[in-house]
Amino acid sequence: VFYMRTYNVLLDPSMLRNVLRTDLRESRELISWSLAWQVTLWAAVPVAAAKPGAAQTPPGAASAPTARAPNAAGATPPAPPPAPGTPPPFATVTKDAKRSSGLISVWTKDDKTWLEIPAEMLGKPMLFSANVTHSVGERGLQGSTMGPSWLVSFVKMGPYHLQLQALNTAYAASGKPQQAALEENFSRSLLAATPMASAPHAESKAVLVDASFLLNDIAQYGRRLEAVYRLPYGNDRGNSHIRSAKASPQQTTVATQMHFVIPRVPLPPLVPIPVPIPPPPGTLPDARSMLIGMQYNFIKLPDAPMQPRQADGRVGHFFDTVTDFSADTKLQMRQRLVNRWRLEKKDPNAVLSEPVKPIVYWLDKNIPQQYRESVKAGVLEWNKAFERIGFKDAIVVKQQADDADFDTLDGVHASVRWYFSNDADSAVGPSHTDPRTGEILDADIRIGNGWARYARGLAVEQTGSSFGSAASQASASENKLAELTAQWRSTGHKPVHQADFCNYANELESEHAFAMEVLMADGSIKPDSPEAEAVVQAIIKDVTTHEVGHTLGLKHNFKASTIYTAAQLADPEFTAANGNASSVMDYYAYNLPLPGEKPARLLNSTIGPYDHWAIEYAYKQVPLAEEAAETERIASRSTEPNLVFADDMDAAGFFGLEGIDPYANRFDLGADPLTFIERRIKLTQNLWKRAAEWKPLPGEGALRQRNMVAAGFSQYRLSSDIAAKYVGGMTVTREVPGTPAAAGRKGTYVPVDGAQQRRALGLVAQSLFSADSFKLPPQLIANLAPDFVDWVPRMAPSVPLAVLVVQTRALDRLMGAGTALRLIETPLFLQPAERAKAVSLSEVYATLQGAIWSELASGADIDPLRRNLQREHLRRVQALLVRPAGLPPDALSLLRYHAQDLQAKLAKAAKAPRLAVESRAHLQDALSGLSEALKASMLRAG
Repeated sequence: VFYMRTYNVLLDPSMLRNVLRTDLRESRELISWSLAWQVTLWAAVPVAAAKPGAAQTPPGAASAPTARAPNAAGATPPAPPPAPGTPPPFATVTKDAKRSSGLISVWTKDDKTWLEIPAEMLGKPMLFSANVTHSVGERGLQGSTMGPSWLVSFVKMGPYHLQLQALNTAYAASGKPQQAALEENFSRSLLAATPMASAPHAESKAVLVDASFLLNDIAQYGRRLEAVYRLPYGNDRGNSHIRSAKASPQQTTVATQMHFVIPRVPLPPLVPIPVPIPPPPGTLPDARSMLIGMQYNFIKLPDAPMQPRQADGRVGHFFDTVTDFSADTKLQMRQRLVNRWRLEKKDPNAVLSEPVKPIVYWLDKNIPQQYRESVKAGVLEWNKAFERIGFKDAIVVKQQADDADFDTLDGVHASVRWYFSNDADSAVGPSHTDPRTGEILDADIRIGNGWARYARGLAVEQTGSSFGSAASQASASENKLAELTAQWRSTGHKPVHQADFCNYANELESEHAFAMEVLMADGSIKPDSPEAEAVVQAIIKDVTTHEVGHTLGLKHNFKASTIYTAAQLADPEFTAANGNASSVMDYYAYNLPLPGEKPARLLNSTIGPYDHWAIEYAYKQVPLAEEAAETERIASRSTEPNLVFADDMDAAGFFGLEGIDPYANRFDLGADPLTFIERRIKLTQNLWKRAAEWKPLPGEGALRQRNMVAAGFSQYRLSSDIAAKYVGGMTVTREVPGTPAAAGRKGTYVPVDGAQQRRALGLVAQSLFSADSFKLPPQLIANLAPDFVDWVPRMAPSVPLAVLVVQTRALDRLMGAGTALRLIETPLFLQPAERAKAVSLSEVYATLQGAIWSELASGADIDPLRRNLQREHLRRVQALLVRPAGLPPDALSLLRYHAQDLQAKLAKAAKAPRLAVESRAHLQDALSGLSEALKASMLRAG
């Protein structure tokens, strides 16, 4: 019997670990004592069957001793033990324990915590979420982070085991045969399993389970750590523990502290490798060990599911996808359910009514006092949109008290939280939904402290925008998006929403750095001035409004910044009345004046016409019978100029994806993006001029000029991306062909006008490929000092490297297979009369080659910056000649044709007299390399 019971105990991994860690001698003594106790017990007590109908202690009540007949010696024998393999009685386990009653009641005693699983909850769905309360404060690993969620249920497996299963909510069907087929073909997932800690209660049939099963890495945070550090951090359950647990009628929360560890930090390779290895954690006392706070929430689902609303591609909402197999006659099996809060009028007939239940956002107690009003204003800004559709005070803001006993990262308090980070700060606005209907049940926004520092301190402190890391900064935003998406998708939970990796504040850092350098350089703003404070508060409100928009269900809109002309944006009166964009869901640039212009509205701090429209589509209360017609009426307005919409996939720029619409960009402003980047290049040249003349202020440090130059290069990189997107670009209009709104329009995909493409090519040639664009005074370059206090490499700045980052971004796009394919196929989208004005691929190749190798015609010496550009162009030509890499056959023919022309010109130019030895060597090397590539055999992929 002892061995059988011991075997059952050993089924629990935590008990096994404890046994294995126990001293061998102590284990022998324990076994000997236990054997002696069992022999004595079984020798003295006869086994008696339990009588049916015997009263037992209800949950929460103290257990009363059962009267037993005295034995021959007059002593009352002990109670008989449970049958072999069965858990102990409910009352035995809970003796002297405290109970917190709720959805899943919690029992605690000493360092033990049990969850009381009611019988009626077995097999019943509920929402289960895992949120990160504590982390390491770098590289996207912060506390205050909303993690994954699942729809789950506890399932009984055998007589004494429970499983926590994630339900497969991506598929649905009505009717018993269809539901049976679903179960057979679309599996659930097992999140955790645990033995029962007690036998079922005699009356309620509830059972206890040891809550320590939540100390397993259910959310796969270890995988996320490995994705960031490339180190196999493992979950050390033995040194993890439950910090607290509580229950209420709506939810049960269990807060854990989990220990992640690696035995040793590996040494870096002696020889540099092509792909750099991420450094180990830099914020820990010991990089081998970290303590992560994870809060698990079991959340009650609504008693009656919300009526779902179908998403429409003309308006930008997050949605849950359900493939419905109920009927084979449906034209669309996939149902896309808009993510939205349940909002219903108290008085459905009133023009303006309070909601039955408002959307409540709690301001966490960790938000600094001086920013709470700006955060509150950012949240309440959205009430303007709800009032237009008949809701008064649809959104309510509450402040969490300093002594509040709940954590806003639980499952029932939507919140705005503050956090600190050792590197780039970000802001995100994720939410958890009921995947059956799209109803938003919880949302937790987090905002980085950096936005309180940038306007005040950017000019006097290092913030990570180091000039020396220009090459790595160029792809920081793309890498961040890819990293966050890969991390959370790898957990296997429901598909990632755009808001999960909304990186507004992080990506805004470069834009804000440039804006503040420009404003401080011309004297518009001074550090620690009231003007700087006003900018700080405006930024915090703007970031809050943007992230609240995500938690209301709205996607990004990267065309919202294109609805006003440059003249309108330069008009202070116009911008004061209309704002700078049609939506706060864009990543829009600051509205900076050129020297001599009157300043207009710097930031767009109010919701716009697109925001009103998107809220109307998701939240307007209409009778169910009228909903389809009304939502179609609302969505059909998509062709109105102020309601243009493009999301992240349209803007692209991550996962190797190319955006094809030059009007869908991050951080542009105005109806003509080419005009915008021309203005930014002028602002950059003026900033660099001021940088050369800059006199450091007391206490300002040595980094000011370095930051001014770095901020300018960030604008050149942005200009490179936008200008190159025009060539082979297509404007994309979200419309439904055949509808009245689409009548008279050219179509969904319309090639960019040839004149605009040529203008963009000219801008690239003159502003990005010209050495004159990057001529910084030698004295300025010599003063681009690093921080001599920090333990960092102190290499002299490389202007050519920073220039090359800008130029190669344009080259990669203009010489890529995607651009070539679109240019070749452009005539198919045009009427015969329009084709003569189109830009051809041959024209692009010839324009690039002529601009990059212009010295071949003049016989002039070649500047070092130009030699770098020519090498990069030639490297791409050589690579494509040998390995076409998806290049269309016509493009390859044209590339070879122009390469042979370049070969002839190189041969002639290399013989020119009076060339400097560097130029002659460069031309001869280029000619040799190109000739070898033209003679080489082509290596076709696949």
